[in-house]
Amino acid sequence: MNSPYKLLFLILILIIGCKNREVDDIKFTQSINSLNMNIFSDEGNKLLSIKSPYSNYNKQENTFNLKQTTINLFNNNELEYVINSDISKLSKNNKFLELNGNVLVKSFIQKDDKLYANKFTWNIEDSKYILVGDVKFKNNSVTLSSNKAILNKSNNVIEFFKPVKYKIDDINNESGYEINSNNAYYNIETQSVSFVSKDERVRSKIYF
Repeated sequence: MNSPYKLLFLILILIIGCKNREVDDIKFTQSINSLNMNIFSDEGNKLLSIKSPYSNYNKQENTFNLKQTTINLFNNNELEYVINSDISKLSKNNKFLELNGNVLVKSFIQKDDKLYANKFTWNIEDSKYILVGDVKFKNNSVTLSSNKAILNKSNNVIEFFKPVKYKIDDINNESGYEINSNNAYYNIETQSVSFVSKDERVRSKIYF
């Protein structure tokens, strides 16, 4: 086969291959406008609801990819937290949730409490929400910042991993942030923060 024909043959194969991939993408991916979905536990309790104006479902990977997401998290069928993010993914047979970009967690237990992060993940079979990247908790009394935090929904305690920056919001105190080398624990229900040293003894505890 002459060189021009070889080149033409190769180009034809590449075109066919690209077309086949496009067909596969269409075959396995379904676009969804105005997604509104509820997920329940095996016992029938409502775990979460998801809303997104634009999403797609990958049938082959069994994964939802969503934009401009609003997710409501429930405990014993009662709304506890509302989360917003730029994008999110629901995978592993609806058992793993990941949110990315401008993550905002708003508490319905204490409505002034807000938690910010770059990334939020939750294994739905677990009781812990994991937040990573520029994590900041803020309410009318205190601001706590770290690079990682875990919100345990079984006791509504947020663990901030060291080093932790904190600020008591007092109009008479203009010293700014203080840095504590210990982990910090904020109890949403009692509105208290405690700092724990390496030997697990409580160094200080503050109520608001």
